[in-house]
Amino acid sequence: MTQQSTSAHRPLDRRLFRDVLGRFATGVVLITTRTEDGPAGMVVNSFTSVSLDPPLVAFCAARTSTTWPRIRATGDFAVSILGEGHVDLCRRFGVRAADRFAGRGWTSTPAGHPVPADGLGWLDCAITVVHPAGDHELIIASTIDGAPTGPAEPLVFHGSRFRVLAPEKPTSTEPMTHRRTGRPS
Repeated sequence: MTQQSTSAHRPLDRRLFRDVLGRFATGVVLITTRTEDGPAGMVVNSFTSVSLDPPLVAFCAARTSTTWPRIRATGDFAVSILGEGHVDLCRRFGVRAADRFAGRGWTSTPAGHPVPADGLGWLDCAITVVHPAGDHELIIASTIDGAPTGPAEPLVFHGSRFRVLAPEKPTSTEPMTHRRTGRPS
């Protein structure tokens, strides 16, 4: 038996919604492309895989974004998975700036999209469909190419702040090993 809330048809307060979602940790990616006016890019933390067969990914872009229309017009883009050393890069791409691509080493994907040379991985993608979704657009894209490129730890966004993962601590359920032989006791 399922209980229904009395507020089932009333939207959640915007601030409360943001506060609750802030408890959910997400990775951070950079979406980039080449336009007639030069490279364009934006930081996204709403990125996710959608399907393995066919390989699809998705992300959301705000309707108020001035960068998203430039990327959308090209029909394709690269996704760069960012690591713990990319906080400054995220901050630069998070504000309107004259040249977001200055002062960092960049390389290009086979499709010609700029990606940080020290990223954790990249995907070349083609836009499949764009759905209106409230004050955002939901973009679903097919992946054409990609590669893991770096061994660093991922950059994580949680509680409205960039975070890094803590090293995993051994659990008490792991078997103890004998010091001389290295075999479980």
